[in-house]
Amino acid sequence: MAHQNVDLDLLFHSHKERKFNNKDQQKADEQVVNCLRCLAMDAVQEANSGHPGTPMAMAPVAYALWARLLHYDPQEPQWMNRDRFVLSMGHASMLIYGLLHLAGVKDIGPDGRPCTPDNGVAANGHKATPGLAVSLDDIKNFRQHHSRCPGHPEYRWTAGVETTTGPLGQGVANSVGMAIASKWYAATFNKPNFEMFSYNVYALCGDGCLMEGVAHEAASLAGHLKLDNLCWIWDNNQITIEGNTSWAISEDIATRFIAYGWNVLRVGDANDVDALARAMNVFKREKQRPTFIVVDSHIAWGAPTKQDSFTAHGAPLGKEEVSTTKGIYGWPDESFLVPETVLSHFRGQLEQRGGIERKKWDELLANYAKEYPSEASTLQHIKHDTLPEGWDRFCKDFPADAKGLATRQSSAQCLNMVAQGIPWMLGGSADLAPSCLTTLTFEGAGDFMAPSSGWGSFSGRNFHFGIREHAMGSIMNGLAVSKLRPFGSTFLVFSDYMKPPIRLSSIMEVPSIFIFTHDSIGVGEDGPTHQPIEHLVALRSIPGLMTFRPCDANEVLHMWKFVGTRVDDPIAIVLSRQPLPTLDRTKYASAEGVLKGAYVIAGAGVEPQVILMATGSEVSLMLEAHHALEKEGVKVRSVSMPCLELFKQQTLEYMQSVLPDSCRARVSIEAATSEPWGVFTGLDGEHVGMITFGSSAPIKKLHQDFGFTVEAVVAAARRVISKRPRTLDSYTEVQMRWKKQRSSESLR
Repeated sequence: MAHQNVDLDLLFHSHKERKFNNKDQQKADEQVVNCLRCLAMDAVQEANSGHPGTPMAMAPVAYALWARLLHYDPQEPQWMNRDRFVLSMGHASMLIYGLLHLAGVKDIGPDGRPCTPDNGVAANGHKATPGLAVSLDDIKNFRQHHSRCPGHPEYRWTAGVETTTGPLGQGVANSVGMAIASKWYAATFNKPNFEMFSYNVYALCGDGCLMEGVAHEAASLAGHLKLDNLCWIWDNNQITIEGNTSWAISEDIATRFIAYGWNVLRVGDANDVDALARAMNVFKREKQRPTFIVVDSHIAWGAPTKQDSFTAHGAPLGKEEVSTTKGIYGWPDESFLVPETVLSHFRGQLEQRGGIERKKWDELLANYAKEYPSEASTLQHIKHDTLPEGWDRFCKDFPADAKGLATRQSSAQCLNMVAQGIPWMLGGSADLAPSCLTTLTFEGAGDFMAPSSGWGSFSGRNFHFGIREHAMGSIMNGLAVSKLRPFGSTFLVFSDYMKPPIRLSSIMEVPSIFIFTHDSIGVGEDGPTHQPIEHLVALRSIPGLMTFRPCDANEVLHMWKFVGTRVDDPIAIVLSRQPLPTLDRTKYASAEGVLKGAYVIAGAGVEPQVILMATGSEVSLMLEAHHALEKEGVKVRSVSMPCLELFKQQTLEYMQSVLPDSCRARVSIEAATSEPWGVFTGLDGEHVGMITFGSSAPIKKLHQDFGFTVEAVVAAARRVISKRPRTLDSYTEVQMRWKKQRSSESLR
């Protein structure tokens, strides 16, 4: 098989502009491309695990982007105006690891600066050295424990990786958030003679990415917003794990993107540099639409028996195939070979463009700070994850009120209080802002829209995600890795649509804020389809996610003040539809107890016979039961537990002061399933909650029928005090009785 030369000079120069040393340039480019291919083959072979085929096919395209187009300085990989490169097809991770190594991208310290021997450990926990984000040793240890080259690219773990990818479609959806961030930064901070932000976002995606529904949602919104700074490059190799893509899909994807409002271009072969040249230049000139470039490629390009075969997708090629393929490339049969000429050629190009541009930008920022000190100060806060002095000055306590507010209502007020003090907090809803009450209403908030729409501007802080919950979550993560503070809202029952990006926000440790309202059977007449039962359990099962369910307006306030300070914790906020009393804090403990996740709200001074625990709307029910038990002479303690995860982070001494070991009679109360409560109630405790799905009825009727009454809580307390808690059999009996009743009613 003949090796087609890769003439990247054609990508960015016309025939008249072409340099005279074209052949030398072409040979040097070809060396870098083949080095990327061979590193991928070697690393996958050494690990006996991975995906070699796609890096082999797309190495010319990725190198062209980095060497000739990307505005990126490897010496300062956190430069705020850098172009972003997203490898959405994260299984092809050796492509980005090879790029990071050959480009000489520096490792990052905890202060956000390139690592030196003096600034501690790197952001991923490695010992700081003045070296590379990805060393050759890391590549040799691809997919091994503690290597900076894990199976799929991980944000924070490897400097230069802009977002965690692997679950297909997430990367391209994240890239929409990054492109939105670029537009917002430019509209907010650019001034006459000071173009501080103009970066583009490039995402490499595969067939699988575009089959996932989240890519459809994100592409639709990107086209609607006219994000002309966004370019997706589709590796159309027609191969998935099972075989040819024609087994599973037959639609015209290019036409689909035209319908989204994208500029669609096609390159017939990944090595057709003339066509690539036209596509790249058209994207750079496009001013109204995002660009979608279809690149037809051959998986495992150059491999004599594995090219165009699904066997090259997710398995090593085999030593003999690797050796033969290197011969076809004209590459020495030596593992992990990185010639010095490859490094100098690649890094020199990046220095000549990205390095010089970054230094000019630093000078521009210094002058900008003199002309616009307030805006420059905000940028410094954003960059360094700090808050302006007095950021919480708009926060005001709520007076006691027996009628109270739904926590979605008090949250709406608190969100606006906090967002006024944090100018880079922004977000929206999946078409439910009037219900979730997450609109920023203060002067100047505005709506994020394409200026040509007439409905808003790119400086707006209210987003309209449409009915696209999955994409909303992924776009939020893209905003978060761009150093903004995003929030997004929908009903709690629809958090199911958002599980992948919520999970990834926790893996990445980014401070996305997921706001969920209509949190229980309190939704009432909407019925079981809209009444969340198991959803709190699902959220709490995600490691690293903090899930808050506050009980009244003042818990909401202190929760939001806590949320505003977080820089590496995603937060889920769960809020009621129905009004909840604003508790009299002269009678009950201060709502500042929220800051510890749980606190004794009543009965702190007694040696309890029974402990009641509750969250959210059930706290007021718990307190009614508390007073009923007190009247019976029972020594009772009541604990508000708005965030179980935060409580578990406290010292053992504090946890035992709230839940003393001496009292094993415990009752948890929550309009959800019991799973997370066992660690607190123990074998001798009981849960008052949901065992089945709900029903369509007014809220008072539902609470009565499902046992959310003072009488039911008091009865549970008596049982655990007498050491006769309900057994598993009793829960099973309830489930069977419910199923039988449903069946009989459906047959009428």
